[in-house]
Amino acid sequence: MTSGGTTDAAAKSSASELVEDGRAKVNLTLRVVGRRVDGYHDLESVVAFADCADRLSFVPGAELQLATTGPLAEACGEVADNLVLKAARLLGERVPGLKTGAFTLHKVLPVAAGIGGGSADAAAALRLLARANGLAADDARLIEVARLTGADVPVCLASRACVMTGVGEKLLPLKLPKLACVLVNPRVAVATKDVFRALGLRNGELLVGVTDVIQAIVWPEDGAQSSDWIEAFASETNDLEEPAIRIQPVIGEVLSALEEAGKARLVRMSGSGATCLAIFDDAAAADAAAGKIQLAYPQWWVHAGTLS
Repeated sequence: MTSGGTTDAAAKSSASELVEDGRAKVNLTLRVVGRRVDGYHDLESVVAFADCADRLSFVPGAELQLATTGPLAEACGEVADNLVLKAARLLGERVPGLKTGAFTLHKVLPVAAGIGGGSADAAAALRLLARANGLAADDARLIEVARLTGADVPVCLASRACVMTGVGEKLLPLKLPKLACVLVNPRVAVATKDVFRALGLRNGELLVGVTDVIQAIVWPEDGAQSSDWIEAFASETNDLEEPAIRIQPVIGEVLSALEEAGKARLVRMSGSGATCLAIFDDAAAADAAAGKIQLAYPQWWVHAGTLS
């Protein structure tokens, strides 16, 4: 084949390829209201999204496929169990003649890490399939499949800051300013189900009092300064932090490292762990803290960036 033919083939492949990012989900607050009689937990959480992400590409074709690449590809486990394929199959059951094809997942986010990596990948797959099939972003079938795929997939579908309540299906958008942050994961997987089990709520049991449930949290108004938001986040907590530390004590070490790095305005675990976050006044402070932690703990996954 001539060089011109190779270029033409590459251009054709590139033209047919669609790409979406699966941004890391970060829980700035996480209150467990209680456990429902069906066993699911009701939550209230402020969720933001980081500027680090897996990348999912899609080329339409006759067969549904998934390949994984990237530094953390091996951590994805069996491809057949991946949420990308689960989401695609569920959508195919609801959309007659759905065009599928080959997905390639470039994996850079740690797995079972409390930042919704797998959920973000599944949400990216749904956005890609929507684009390839001319489905609207608010198509009811997309929303339904997101809920069926996993509790964090609906919030990752939009990948916008919001208050997430219920079991993750109720979303209230927030206009959150950009926040300088550092994310740290000790490369230890933590299963969400194990953390909720360690929380120890019985079916039908409330974790907070009735007064707390009735009194809704009032977040800063649109246009509020970053300091107002950080103060509001600091008044809340992550109810899963304590049980997660009992399961993996290294989470406590990560929190201490973020505190000791200096100048953090807020330090907290995200989701069910083990990823922890710190918010800073500016990018320079975040970069300096990340550098100290990476130097002291070279085996940890560290990212300095922004939340929004």
